[in-house]
Amino acid sequence: MQTEPLELADTTRVGCADRIGMARLAKLAFDGGDLRPLCGELTAKLLDGRAKAGEALDLSLIAQLLGNKQAGLAIQQNVLASHRLFRSPCAANNPRLRVLALAAATDMGSNTPIEFLLEESSVELMVLYVVPEAGLPMPLPDHDVAIVIASDSEDCRDALCMIDQAVPRWPRPLLNPPKLVGNLDRDKLYRLLKDIDGLEIPATISVTRAQLLQPAQSPGVVAGIAAFPIIVRPRGSHAGVGLAKIDDREAMARYLDRRQEEEFFIARFVDYSGDDGLFRKYRVVFVEGEPYACHMAIADRWDIWYLNAKMSESANKRLEEETFMRTFDVGFAHRHRAALAGVAGRIGLDYFTVDCAETKSGSLLIFEADNTAVVHNMDSPEIFPYKPPQMRKIFDAFVAMLERRVRRGKEQAA
Repeated sequence: MQTEPLELADTTRVGCADRIGMARLAKLAFDGGDLRPLCGELTAKLLDGRAKAGEALDLSLIAQLLGNKQAGLAIQQNVLASHRLFRSPCAANNPRLRVLALAAATDMGSNTPIEFLLEESSVELMVLYVVPEAGLPMPLPDHDVAIVIASDSEDCRDALCMIDQAVPRWPRPLLNPPKLVGNLDRDKLYRLLKDIDGLEIPATISVTRAQLLQPAQSPGVVAGIAAFPIIVRPRGSHAGVGLAKIDDREAMARYLDRRQEEEFFIARFVDYSGDDGLFRKYRVVFVEGEPYACHMAIADRWDIWYLNAKMSESANKRLEEETFMRTFDVGFAHRHRAALAGVAGRIGLDYFTVDCAETKSGSLLIFEADNTAVVHNMDSPEIFPYKPPQMRKIFDAFVAMLERRVRRGKEQAA
């Protein structure tokens, strides 16, 4: 039975609140700017009832950027009780394209930071927060293309389910469908990618605190399922929070003494250091199946993310990252073309990122894949002159994908 598409309405009818947005606020924080005066100003407006919805949501983000996550989420919850559609700044007065991003009511790291991908384009971005108890707005705000930016985290599941139920009737092209986003959590990702040729991904297993504390069934084995050394992290954590390498049961007991969580992910540790003893971790962006170099972090520690690699302090590291970017198509992407194609095909999302490395045997080692990693152009062009062209290449590919999907949608509707 054919179903009628959902109705659309002009945003002036459904109410779209303007905001400063993540890209500008995060850039200010990234550059060392002081967010506290703006935080104080917006807090005062919120307390005396003068704050507009967009200002209140900006305050929620500022609180999180300043390290007060709980306060930020409380403000966000209060805002979303009455207003759920927001517009980010656009570089053009007359945008050529309108994108509707479908977000969940979660912390700032659990929705795709799509503003960074669009901030220099002539594309208008509206973000609709899907709050299950409120339902989708009917009619929907008019748009040319929609994209799901909620992640496969526990607090996004209800929002993803609600969007998924509406997918068959969605009136415009919809990217990153919820069912595919739902494959990205660490344990599910292993099952999805484990048998791709040229790829290594350690089994990631969900365990409870009680399992980690249970007596050893055999020497060197934790929870009866994995051998030391292992990597452990709290389930649902981001950006290395709670991430640790555990070598024995005594170290596990010490780790759990410092953590309050009840659920964890564990995986075997893979030594991916190079011949020089350094570890190299890569972020690759996939746009419509095509891989693009995003960054390369080099450090003498296995638990790398870009900031702790201190790339800005080493000209040699930056030269190696520049070479990685400039030769990506004939170097890294060529060496791993079969594995990267397998990842793109299995995951199937229109846009996502992969954090990865190369093993000592030359395989592509996958750490994680998600749709919410930060892909930005905030780094200093004086220190990283090779980055802006590469990031614009990614951003242009993203916008071109949106335009193709809109054209395709119109052709299919004709």
